[in-house]
Amino acid sequence: MSPIVSTEKAMSRIISFLRTIALTALLAGAMGSLGLMLHAGRHTPVLLLVLFVGWVVSPFMGLLVANVVSKRWSVLTRVTLYSLMLVIALGSLVGYTVGLRPPGTRPAFVFLVVPLASWLLMAIVIPIATLLSRRRSRKGMDS
Repeated sequence: MSPIVSTEKAMSRIISFLRTIALTALLAGAMGSLGLMLHAGRHTPVLLLVLFVGWVVSPFMGLLVANVVSKRWSVLTRVTLYSLMLVIALGSLVGYTVGLRPPGTRPAFVFLVVPLASWLLMAIVIPIATLLSRRRSRKGMDS
């Protein structure tokens, strides 16, 4: 077996492992975020609670959809996606447990801002990784 083939197999295993860890963290982050939101909103009217559930879970669903469509993405973009899954899962849990909110605001504030920040992070990071990956592949073609 050539060194290139064994290197590609090793890289494939590493990416597969990272994907598994990222998906596990994503599930844990979604469930934890949902649990923390339901606990904080236990006295909230049902309709409002349903809307909050959708909003809090939406970044996790967006990342899950991105994972499904990422099969044809470059390695750099997929690794960025998996890293982003870890960051958003952990960041959401930290944000909700520490209660990062300005003094005088209601607990709902953090459950509005964290998903918004997650969506903004995804909207910035994934396109940048895609752009860098395309530039990198064009450079490789020019050489």
